[in-house]
Amino acid sequence: MNKKINVLVVDDSAMVRQTLSKILNSDSGIHVLDTAADPIFAAKKIVKNPPDVITLDIEMPRMNGLTFLKKLMVQFPLPVVIISSLTDRATDVSLQALEMGAVEVITKPRIATREFFEESGILICDAIKAAAATKIKKTSTTGTKSLDCAANDRSARKKNDVPVNLKNTTDKVIAIGASTGGTNALLSFLRVMSPDCPGIVIVQHMPELFTKSFADRLNNACEITVKEGVQGEPITPGKAIIAPGNKHMLIGKSGAKYYVDIKEGPLVNRHRPSVNVLFRSVAKFARKNAFGIIMTGMGDDGAKGLLEMKQAGAYTIAQDEQSSVVFGMPKKAIEFGAVHDIVSLDDMAGKVTKYFS
Repeated sequence: MNKKINVLVVDDSAMVRQTLSKILNSDSGIHVLDTAADPIFAAKKIVKNPPDVITLDIEMPRMNGLTFLKKLMVQFPLPVVIISSLTDRATDVSLQALEMGAVEVITKPRIATREFFEESGILICDAIKAAAATKIKKTSTTGTKSLDCAANDRSARKKNDVPVNLKNTTDKVIAIGASTGGTNALLSFLRVMSPDCPGIVIVQHMPELFTKSFADRLNNACEITVKEGVQGEPITPGKAIIAPGNKHMLIGKSGAKYYVDIKEGPLVNRHRPSVNVLFRSVAKFARKNAFGIIMTGMGDDGAKGLLEMKQAGAYTIAQDEQSSVVFGMPKKAIEFGAVHDIVSLDDMAGKVTKYFS
């Protein structure tokens, strides 16, 4: 019998602790080991009985979640899933938490329809399982370079003023799928892409509102333009479009030009947005003019869609195990025979650039 994933739930709201415990205990592979009303209580419980995964609220009494996370990653690194409310401040701080070592960010379940509650349960339980599978390392007191630091490394030139070479790029598309660990992987990839690269479309498993904040932070850190997708947005060189949270994103084609198509709909492969939904549309419309990338993540979302892209003539690659935070999605795509090559994260941008040169 497989060992259950033991979870410590940290939130100052008794109702939230109760709701999360109910959701997590409903999954046969997860057990709520304990709960804590703030990080001070949590720290004592971690020392006494370490959990496999921690769920963490951001704004709490006595010590905020970011301060606790920083101390935890230095002294006692454990997989952390941020459970955050849908506010502008919460989304920004939660993204900082991902940069500091948290592995997932999930929105707090709301009292709504039964369907919404069930979907929240799926996403939360999947996040716990993904977190339990991650490779967690101690961080230094300085930590890794954040998106804000990366932005300071860039020149002050405005992206709209950068001359773009349209030769051989106007009808090309790079499609990327990522999940757990994908926020840092995407930063690593996008920050070295040049402004004349083909248009990029991305599904990163992330809740609504968070994708807008994430895209804005990437936009400040990269030479290319990065933005959250809106209906009809043209896919053009030097621009990366991230699927909005809680919506599926596909591509469409008008003449020789591509655009994004934003859709409502049920979860696909337990996700919305789904990588498979994006990849299948790319296989249909871009075919041999596409380049597909499957990055770090838990589960199998994207594997079948990437195979369809490969069969349609696209060139496809998967992130290697060593550089993946979770080698789930890339591994499944490899097992499906959906990739031409397996590439480390550091070598991905060079691989793409060489292919389109």
